[in-house]
Amino acid sequence: MEEKLKEIMILEKEALDSLLKLLEEQFSLLIKKDVFALDSMVDKIKLCNKDVAEYEVKRRGILKNLSLKEVIQNSSDKELKSIFNDIKFILNDLKIQKDSNDLLIKQNLSFTTKMLSHINPKRTPSTYNSYGKIKR
Repeated sequence: MEEKLKEIMILEKEALDSLLKLLEEQFSLLIKKDVFALDSMVDKIKLCNKDVAEYEVKRRGILKNLSLKEVIQNSSDKELKSIFNDIKFILNDLKIQKDSNDLLIKQNLSFTTKMLSHINPKRTPSTYNSYGKIKR
């Protein structure tokens, strides 16, 4: 079981590495504001996510109802423990990169929305509420 688990975790680690590289590439495209290249990144990220999910399903199939942490702790295989630790670090880096990308996307979207509202303001006449403030 440990050998199969090790093989699957190596493949999962490689898939997570490639996902991290894609997210880093997405970050640089967000900085450059290259919209067309960003659009193509979506499909690449989806494919990579699919690969990660497949390996996770295989790993869960091998473990059945056992906890991965418990299996790793009870194992005497140092390589398996090393792979597990590498995956934990990669997952942490993925979370940080994803959060950074999300923040940049939200900032750019907010800026674009504000610019569009200035370029093309509402055409409906404003009305006032009972406090004398403009209703929107």
